[in-house]
Amino acid sequence: MSKYKEMSNLWHKWNISMPSHIDARLYNFRILFAYHSNKIENDDITYNDTREIFENGKVLNYSGDPRAMFEQQNQKLCYEFLKPKIIAKQALTLDLIREVHAVLTSGTYDERRFVQQGERPGAFKKHDYVTGREEVGSPPEYVEADLTELLEELREYTEKDTLKVAAYFHARFEYIHPFADGNGRVGRALFNYFLMENNHPPLIVYDEDKAAYYHALECYDRDENLEPMAAFLKQQTEKTWKKTLERNNSSI
Repeated sequence: MSKYKEMSNLWHKWNISMPSHIDARLYNFRILFAYHSNKIENDDITYNDTREIFENGKVLNYSGDPRAMFEQQNQKLCYEFLKPKIIAKQALTLDLIREVHAVLTSGTYDERRFVQQGERPGAFKKHDYVTGREEVGSPPEYVEADLTELLEELREYTEKDTLKVAAYFHARFEYIHPFADGNGRVGRALFNYFLMENNHPPLIVYDEDKAAYYHALECYDRDENLEPMAAFLKQQTEKTWKKTLERNNSSI
């Protein structure tokens, strides 16, 4: 049995049905996820500062870039915001996507680059912002329609391989690039939400593996090839839960 299958079975066995169950199972995960998800795009993020924010709500004697602190505080707020929705198995909607973006990017938008252009946290982009080597991104006037189509596809395919569906959702979401900024952070939070909503373990995209992550995104952007992203997310799931599985197997 693959490590991914073992972890999927263990997640089902845990039968997470209350917010306190999520806290118990994701206590360390939530900190590591926040650290790595933001570190991918912001080198000023540190693990110790992230843990201080999650555990104590503040960082003493901090003298770095304030944006880094806003981003980590926002990760904590997003975790709390999504927790009851995961238990309720609330389906992804356009409003929920906008709400997650508003929480994760509050206080982080660059004044000169975005705010003066009319861009706001929680609102789809008003201007074109191409991204990646393939220069992808839906035009602003198509964003809502493209996301609506993507959400309809999710509802059609949830009975199939959940991890592969999550891979498709993430690759397609990043291809659409619906916001002026914060698309990576939001996309990674949303695919974990989708996984847990469908009773599958969440995962961390590790900062040290971001080259493989970007390669997987580029494969979809260039050729609509989803296999590299699906394989990458499976590998990251196994890496995320490796120690948990080792502890569980040693106690059997």
